[in-house]
Amino acid sequence: MYAHDDTNRHDKKDTDIMVAEPELAKPPMYAVVMYNDDYTPMEFVVMVLQSQFRHSVDEAVQIMLSIHHFGKGIAGIFPKDIAETKAKTSNGLARKEGYPLLTQIEPYR
Repeated sequence: MYAHDDTNRHDKKDTDIMVAEPELAKPPMYAVVMYNDDYTPMEFVVMVLQSQFRHSVDEAVQIMLSIHHFGKGIAGIFPKDIAETKAKTSNGLARKEGYPLLTQIEPYR
């Protein structure tokens, strides 16, 4: 006589359910915007773009020239918390050196 074992039995009324992985929404992105002024040296703006936003010299110069000619320019695009930190750090560096460079964030598209 064999013992009756139901552990591997699969009734037709049983159903397999596939659980989908939840889709994670991408965080809203923010542009870190630098504004032109008449006092902050161009070299300082380039230095901030390189040190805080990891731009190459050529990229930093192009962004600085855009800021100079158009009144403002985007230093980078990040999730909100990172953008806020980068703007605050950039403003802090400028104040430490006595420059009025203004860096703010705004929603990116």
